[in-house]
Amino acid sequence: MTIEVLKSKIHRVTVTEANLNYIGSVTIDEDLMDAANIIEYEKVHILDNNNGERFETYVIKGERGSGIICLNGAAARKVQPGDIILIVSYARMDFEEAKKFKPTIVFPDTATNRPVGLSL
Repeated sequence: MTIEVLKSKIHRVTVTEANLNYIGSVTIDEDLMDAANIIEYEKVHILDNNNGERFETYVIKGERGSGIICLNGAAARKVQPGDIILIVSYARMDFEEAKKFKPTIVFPDTATNRPVGLSL
């Protein structure tokens, strides 16, 4: 049996931009991607603390050190710059493997979107 478990989480990051005129996705500062063990084009869930929106999209790399968190395309209608969001990804694995697995959770500074805390 396989189950889906939390793989990576960026907990409480601030949306810096919302770009309706883009194909779609979320642009994330590459430093945050590395810290959270998230790769480009990975599917993620976006959870907006301000308005309760929950949706899926995929990741594209943002400029390293920029602090960018930009929702693109249709997702831009679900958030506002300044909203606090969680970015979450999951992985499928064997049930026994999942019991031992520890997700990567990043706690960024919400003013700068720089990683300041990490839980493994």
